[in-house]
Amino acid sequence: MCKVQGVGIDLCDISRMEKNLRDDRFLKRFFTEAEATYIRGRGLSAGQSMAGIFAAKEAFLKAVGVGLALPLQDIEVLHTELGQPYYHLTGKAEEAADGGEALLSITHEGLMAAAVCIWQK
Repeated sequence: MCKVQGVGIDLCDISRMEKNLRDDRFLKRFFTEAEATYIRGRGLSAGQSMAGIFAAKEAFLKAVGVGLALPLQDIEVLHTELGQPYYHLTGKAEEAADGGEALLSITHEGLMAAAVCIWQK
């Protein structure tokens, strides 16, 4: 049976991310190539998607209790064929999860995107 180890939540201003959509340096610093490709392919909702993914990364950091100590590139947010987001952890993020599983939910409304992470093991 899994036990919840931590819960993290984060909000991200969509307009803040929309300003960075064309900034390749920003995308390369905080997002993996797969995430950047997904974001660029979202058309008019690219800013929402970018904000949601960024919030998901921050929610993971809060759930595992490490603050900003991990590279955000190690916390990858991917999507199933039906659009459900999930984490793919590598490097230091995978170590921080300590064999546990991080569950993810993302939503956007108006000017904000939100993400919730539940870390269990």
